[in-house]
Amino acid sequence: MKIDQQERLEIESWIVGFTDGEGCFSISIFRNNTAKSGWQVFPEFVITQGEKSLAALKLFEEYFECGKIFVNKRYDNHSEHLYRYCVRSINDLRGKVIPFFREHRLRTAKQKDFEIFTEIVEMIANKQHLTESGLRAIAREIERMNRKKKSHFLESSETTRRAPVKKRVKI
Repeated sequence: MKIDQQERLEIESWIVGFTDGEGCFSISIFRNNTAKSGWQVFPEFVITQGEKSLAALKLFEEYFECGKIFVNKRYDNHSEHLYRYCVRSINDLRGKVIPFFREHRLRTAKQKDFEIFTEIVEMIANKQHLTESGLRAIAREIERMNRKKKSHFLESSETTRRAPVKKRVKI
């Protein structure tokens, strides 16, 4: 399907607005015994919608030509399953998602989260997440994102135990 320039501009504006309202740029650090450090850094661009809006997620997938749509089946009192469009690949984040949102800026506070997300993805691409000091730096940046929660990585007993005695201050 060939898209003309006007339609492309409309789609790009729609993607920005939809992401401002429904999107999330997130980075998680969680335990992974197969990782050398015992921790894994997990970047993710996500849009979540109910089943009735699945077509919107398919538009993201078609436009970016990457990512996947996952279903979170719900059997509680909700009437529809949730679907998530996720991009997790560092290459796709760096090559497609980040350049798009650099060119087409978000208009809400989500822009600041995107900027921090971009910094962390670059840190991962530069292998900084493979060192303890890099993990700590990433965890501090994560605390500045979204709901500004304390990082579980910085709070873990193992991380505290590994810290040199002189530097056992809470970051």
